[in-house]
Parts: sequence; C-alpha cells; structure tokens
Amino acid sequence: MSLSDSLLVLSLALAVEAAAGYPHRLYTWIGHPVTWIGQLIKGLDRGLNRDDRSFGRRRAAGILALLTLLAVTGAVAWAVEMLLRPFGLIGLMILAILASSLIAQRSLHDHVVAVSKGLREGGIDGGRKAVSMIVGRNPQSLDEAGISRAAIESLAENFSDGIVAPAFWLGLGGLTGAVLYKAANTADSMIGHRTPRHEAFGWAAARFDDLVNLPASRLAALLILGAAALNRGASPQGAWRAVWRDASHHRSPNAGWPEAAMAGALGLRLAGPRVYGDVRVEDRWMGDGRAEANAGDIDRALAIYRTACALLLGLAAGSALLAWIIAH
Repeated sequence: MSLSDSLLVLSLALAVEAAAGYPHRLYTWIGHPVTWIGQLIKGLDRGLNRDDRSFGRRRAAGILALLTLLAVTGAVAWAVEMLLRPFGLIGLMILAILASSLIAQRSLHDHVVAVSKGLREGGIDGGRKAVSMIVGRNPQSLDEAGISRAAIESLAENFSDGIVAPAFWLGLGGLTGAVLYKAANTADSMIGHRTPRHEAFGWAAARFDDLVNLPASRLAALLILGAAALNRGASPQGAWRAVWRDASHHRSPNAGWPEAAMAGALGLRLAGPRVYGDVRVEDRWMGDGRAEANAGDIDRALAIYRTACALLLGLAAGSALLAWIIAH
C-alpha cells in the first residue's frame, strides 16, 4: 500500500470511528480485534510462561511470544490487505472500516463522560463506579478530586496510545502497521506488568510497547497543545511549560507527555501519588495548578480532547492530500 493510500485509509477510519464507534451488537456477535489478539496472548502465556523456568529462560520465552504474536497478527493483516488490493477505492474503503475498529475515539469519550455524569448524578459512589471502568487504581481510595484527576489522566494517556498511536502506525504502515501496534499494546496491557509471573516474561512486551509509543506520545502532546489554543479558558502556554518541565519525570517514558500537556492546558496538577490495590505509588506531579479537580474539569478536558481528535483528522486528511499531490 502506498503512503497516499494508507493516509487516505487513516482519514476515512478516523471519520468512521468518530461517527459510529464499534457497534455493541457487533461486539456481542463476533467480539473485537483486541479480544481476538488477547486470546492469542493468553495462549502464549499459558504455553510458554512456565513457573519452573529460570528468570532468563522466561525472559527469552517472552521474546519468543512477542515475535510469534507479531508474526501471526501481521500476517493476517497483510493477507487482508492483499485480498482487498485489486478492488481499488472500494477496497480502501473496506480497509478503513476494518481499521476503524483499532481506534477508540468514541468509546474513550463515552467512558470519560460517564465519570462526569456519575459524579453529578451519583456523587462519590457514582464517580467511583464509573472511573473503575477505565483505571486500575483502587476506586475506594479516591475522593471527588481523585476521581476527576483519574478520569482526566486516563483521557490524556489513552488519547495517545488508544488513538494517536494506532492512527500513526495506520498512516505509516496501513492496516498491517496498525494491527502490529495494537498487538504490541495489548500484550503490554496483559503481560507487561512487574508481577512475579510477568516481570520476566512480559519484559519484551513492555519495552517494545514503550518504543512504538514514543512518536505518538509526543504527537499527542502537540495535538493537546494545539487544542488548548483553540479552546477558551485553556492555556497552550501552560501546556507547553508542563510538558517541558514534567513529562520526563513520569514513571512511563510516554504517558507523561499527554498527561503533562493536559494538566498544563487545564491549570491542574495530575498524576502524583496514587493507590493500585493496596500499593501506594509515589509519582511526581504533572503541572503546577490546583489538585482539587471536579466534574467541570472533566468536561473541559473532554472539550480539549474533541478538538485534538479533530486536529488529528485534519492532519491525516492534509497529509493524505499532500502525499497524493506528490505521487501524481
């Protein structure tokens, strides 16, 4: 697939997903590509990650699992591209519909809206219930400010790895590029944790996910900064200052970029100390504003998010047009 074709597919996929999302009825009927990838990862984990092996052998098994995952998912995606290639524009449109399932603009928006609505209609308990659907921290440890910050942090981080990153790799490598990214990202979310079972086996998945998310996290921060410039009451200068000062202090090499940008744009402090299960994580704060966030701040973050998604679509469409002009 040429660059102009892949960028056209990206533009169409972003538009389709923003308009329709992934239909719930389709999910109940056939599942979702991420669930299919997840089943493969579970099988590799069961078959290769054996407790009686040494740390080094389990790490080597994790590398083999990641390579197997990428080979299988990449081969399937490439085969689909080859099957649709003779159909020209119709084939590209079908690829765009398929690729839209790998982008999560609409579902992320709806999940974060639910947290704002939960706080307003159900108080702390309603907010805790809604936010527990999108974050891994202990919801019982969160007050209103903690719930609001958690929702905004999840919005910023998932804008990067759930939207900008698959879009980046879709535009660069077509459906195959997006599927390979999604496989790597799903592997990280499932086995890339520092637990006794996965510290060795998930090492390769975690490091590879860090690598493939590097460009998208920086682009996501720039899109949030641009969106802040277009939203009344948001601060692009604050976003820039927070990214420059705080992004590299996050425990993740990537999550700090969009989180810091969102914190600075809203005049908030995000990240900081958090509780996962019974474990307290002492992270640095992103931004230098107030920590007492509320449902109104979630709504402001969503406005920035929607603008950033529109900017991403505009960037994709403009790049597609430029690539087509250069090719012709």
